[in-house]
Amino acid sequence: MDRKQNLNRAETFSFVNPWIRYFLFFFSFLFWVFSLLIVAIGVYAKVQKATDAVRDTFLIDPAVILIVVGVVMFFITFCGCIGALRENIRLLKTFSFSLTLVFLTQLAIAVLGFFYSDQTRDALGKFVKKAIVHYRDDLDLQNLMDYIQKEFKCCGWNNYTDWSWNLYFNCTDENPSSERCAVPYSCCTPVSGETVINTMCGFGIQTQNFLEANKSIYPVGCADKAVIWIESHLLLVGALALGLALPQIAGIVLSQILISQIQDEIISVL
Repeated sequence: MDRKQNLNRAETFSFVNPWIRYFLFFFSFLFWVFSLLIVAIGVYAKVQKATDAVRDTFLIDPAVILIVVGVVMFFITFCGCIGALRENIRLLKTFSFSLTLVFLTQLAIAVLGFFYSDQTRDALGKFVKKAIVHYRDDLDLQNLMDYIQKEFKCCGWNNYTDWSWNLYFNCTDENPSSERCAVPYSCCTPVSGETVINTMCGFGIQTQNFLEANKSIYPVGCADKAVIWIESHLLLVGALALGLALPQIAGIVLSQILISQIQDEIISVL
């Protein structure tokens, strides 16, 4: 009788903790659905820009960035989702390795960005310069630049004269554009009581000096304003960094625990 009970207990016993297994499954499934949503938004935004033929904006196109991020997330979370559900060690190892690689890459970028701040600023400056150059060529890029300038209350990368990089806003005498020497309306300071946005508020601003321009726009560049914002919101930046890191660390730890338990289960059967 005791022997039968021991055999039944052995048959029902499993090294794999169902709580860890299903938590990892639902954790991965949630981000898997989220990745599909990101890809769908990116594809929709790209399809809507059927007239976009500017190849130089490909790497800074918000739609393309969304698609790439979504596809990478889809691959990683798919491995975690199916690996946990089917107790597949190969998929779980792929999930753990990929997540570790992404986490270490993010960590390396953060550390290098901190210790090499000047080089990081120059690299971001090149990115923003491309965005300014192609401001009128890509609607998503235009909306992104306008949003950044409105939120940070800034204009250009170094200052408002950076908009001369753009073909339409270029402030040379040879430029026939009606927007010559202008800046986008997102650089303008809001006027109290204004119900309709004056999109021509930045016309001719580049011909003015800093003090004159300060009366109608935000003349300071977004680079300086971003540094000021980070320094004054260190707690928020830390919370965002922690919020980004914790799910990745949790996924790595849980997948490693599950892999170990599955291997113990296989050994016990053999």
